[in-house]
Amino acid sequence: MRSLDVEVLVVGAGLSGVGAACRLSRMDPAVSYAVLESRPALGGTWDLFRYPGVRSDSDVHTFAYPFRPWTGSDVLATGEAIRDYIRDTAAEYGVDEHVHHDQRVISAAWSSGAGRWMVKAETVEGLVEHTARFLYVCTGYFSYDTGHVVDFPGRAEFDGPIIHPQFWPEAFEPAGKRIVVIGSGATAVTLVPALAERGAEHVTMLQRSPTYVLPLPAIDRVGGLLHRMLPERAARRAVRGKNVLQNVGLFEASRRFPRAVRGALARANARLVGDDIVRAHFTPTYDPWDQRLCVVPDGDLFAAIRSGRASVVTDTVEAFTPTGIRLDGGTELEADAVVTATGLRVEVAGGIAFSVDGSPFLPHEHFLYKGAMFDGVPNLAVCLGYTNNSWTLRADLTSRFVCAVLEHLRATGTASATPRPETALDEGTPPFELTSGYLERSRHLLPKQGTAKPWTVRQNYFADLRLMSARRVDDGTLEFDPLPVRTPVLAAADRGRS
Repeated sequence: MRSLDVEVLVVGAGLSGVGAACRLSRMDPAVSYAVLESRPALGGTWDLFRYPGVRSDSDVHTFAYPFRPWTGSDVLATGEAIRDYIRDTAAEYGVDEHVHHDQRVISAAWSSGAGRWMVKAETVEGLVEHTARFLYVCTGYFSYDTGHVVDFPGRAEFDGPIIHPQFWPEAFEPAGKRIVVIGSGATAVTLVPALAERGAEHVTMLQRSPTYVLPLPAIDRVGGLLHRMLPERAARRAVRGKNVLQNVGLFEASRRFPRAVRGALARANARLVGDDIVRAHFTPTYDPWDQRLCVVPDGDLFAAIRSGRASVVTDTVEAFTPTGIRLDGGTELEADAVVTATGLRVEVAGGIAFSVDGSPFLPHEHFLYKGAMFDGVPNLAVCLGYTNNSWTLRADLTSRFVCAVLEHLRATGTASATPRPETALDEGTPPFELTSGYLERSRHLLPKQGTAKPWTVRQNYFADLRLMSARRVDDGTLEFDPLPVRTPVLAAADRGRS
């Protein structure tokens, strides 16, 4: 297995990694870079997730790359369409020629003397070591190997299959089966109508607590009008801008006027499924956008409920039985199969073991600079998208920022870029402010944020657009050093222990 020595090493060939590589090639076609991907195919999440109905849960025009606009008219996009889009983009920009598959990065060590990262990856042929000037980790924020699995009492007693959506069995046939889907997030509200459409006898969504559901038209009629009125390029820019404004506007309105947004969502749902069902099963105790809204195109979840092919039960599991699930409320749901849409397992930076000059560091012990780099750590960036908007909006901002840092290094003849706070930082809110279960379970794994820029981000695209501007790279906090680089990453922690 050949070792690589490149200027930039990208880890991950999903939506974020391919987008990052495209940005690098657009910055300078001559830049030397490589992409390491643990799986045998491009696509990341969209190659991994194959459950029925899998789709984007934010509008696809902002979910797509700004340099390669989405050409369809759908508001959301299927997993297959997104997977094809990622692969077509990689081919168009020549990124696929730089991807090295079946290489799982397990460690990355920075050497100040060499001014490079030494990166070890597992392959079928054994360990291989690569070197790079800059390391950009685009692995998302959840583990591809395991989902969040709840050890429900009596699981082993159930006679049918128990399926986690992250590892959907290709051979499973839902037709004629009674299926219980445990969960109420984006995966569950997608699966329920999809399984009903595929001929399931009945699908029950069993939720511990309700989630806000936002019905949207499957086709963007305003976008269609803009395409008829404007030249193609202008229309695409206008549609994308409109959707960014809508997404940011809804989030900000939810934060400032939660009661009004709560009422609007309840009325929209009631028109599709009735007041009684909304009050019983779609009225959360928290405010909108405390957790992510679940988008349903043309209200397909509500249509499945109205048809009688699906239903919602709000209760908790007492135990699995051979024929179904017994609830704490005393009833039993009969089931031929159970789908545990119980969430993801958060994993920051792909679980890579990092060290700087021989000293290990853990991401959760460090502060995020502009949501992209770690305090005291040279030439390392992580790509974290939005949880309250389209992931790619933030991911692309980070990739453009990384390119700006690289260009500054070239222009100044410096070797490394290291975020360094002038004074000790106070810890602020977590990087993901949502109270969703998978994030609440993993707060201890997430990097820290400060209380002011550039050590915190607002999760607002327009604010982040300014924060991540290429004109703000040399901001006095990001320190550019020639070789040799002295990087006392753990100095502050050592002083605290002494």
